[in-house]
Amino acid sequence: MTQTTDNDPDPVTSKRVMLLMSPATYRAAAFFAAARGLGIETISVVDMPDHLQEYWGESHGVDFSDTVRATTTIVELARRDGIDALLSVDDSATELAALAGSQLSVPHNAPEAAVAARDKHRMRSMLAAGGVRCPGFQTYAAIADPSTYADDVSYPCVVKPTRLSGSRGVIRANDAVELAVAVRRLQSILTSDGNDLTTTDILIEDYIPGEEVAVEGLLTDGELHVLTIFDKPDPLVGPFFEETIYTTPSRLPAGVQEAIARETAACAAALGLRTGPVHAELRINAEGPWILEIAGRSIGGLCSTVLSFGAGMCLEELILRHAVGMEIPSYDRSSNAAGVMMIPIPKAGILRKVGGTDEARAVEHIDGIEITAKLNYPIKPLPEGASYLGFIFARADTPEDVERALREAHAQLQIRIDPMMLMQNVAAG
Repeated sequence: MTQTTDNDPDPVTSKRVMLLMSPATYRAAAFFAAARGLGIETISVVDMPDHLQEYWGESHGVDFSDTVRATTTIVELARRDGIDALLSVDDSATELAALAGSQLSVPHNAPEAAVAARDKHRMRSMLAAGGVRCPGFQTYAAIADPSTYADDVSYPCVVKPTRLSGSRGVIRANDAVELAVAVRRLQSILTSDGNDLTTTDILIEDYIPGEEVAVEGLLTDGELHVLTIFDKPDPLVGPFFEETIYTTPSRLPAGVQEAIARETAACAAALGLRTGPVHAELRINAEGPWILEIAGRSIGGLCSTVLSFGAGMCLEELILRHAVGMEIPSYDRSSNAAGVMMIPIPKAGILRKVGGTDEARAVEHIDGIEITAKLNYPIKPLPEGASYLGFIFARADTPEDVERALREAHAQLQIRIDPMMLMQNVAAG
């Protein structure tokens, strides 16, 4: 589908951006709105299997899983329509954007760097080779019996898939017994996603204690502009690692924040990422910052809603300006404190009701609530799940006030989830 501006911009002077995205992305609307405000035309290419494209009527539906064919199609569309930039809206197409970009005259990351930012084993290997502080790690065949390597593992450890996004399938194990349980659980997750365990590896790495932060940044010719550092005030100690609250500005000392920025820049350089948005996750302890992950895209979900730069630029506007070479008045984040809570899914089942939203919105400093999970549909928490119930947003004078508001608003929600068995019994009756 092609999105155009309301004012039908001059085809000679207007910019045109191709956006690659999954059909379930939360991010499209924000990019489209920012593009309209800038007079940028957007062309969207959506990840969609061939057999669904006619059903959905998607003119630029492409099956991202067929990398060679998808790259060819994207390049042909881009050359036909003429584009100034090619962006992946979410994780699903960062590699495709790099592959297609390498055949087009648009800024792009090297395909090898894009792959490394998605493949956790390759990322760890390149970080270690580049002298960037990261957890010790080893890979094992997903099909292997964990008892065959349990004595080789340092505990506590973290079991991870090499490719799933976010914290899906990430499980802490404190001993050999917990390792066996974690590996079996990850095997089930990988199988349910259609992975062949005989050709798939899993990653087992050292557990790194400490406070966790997220970094939002923008790369220009390899130089990192740190846009903001988010604190994660909830302890992420396992056994699963479901993120909840992000607040900014960071409450960490200035020297620690500078070290975080340096380590993030070193991480991007070690992988070869040189242009566009990056989102990194780090832990900080007495030894300094440790890189956990870095992705060649901006923050996921609706979390970017709380960010504002310069005289009111949203994150998507800043990314678009950067991509097409438009002036960026300021990289500075607005001075107020802000935060978001990704509402966790408390248990698996059928979501029936989310009550108390009016009461939650009435909490001081709350800026909005979006329930994104669909009623009467099955939901499941991490490590099997890959989504949240929704998002709560807050703004205040201090990050402490933001955090308190988010917690108070969340406490107002009444969430009803019926067991799956109840749903099956109703259907059978």
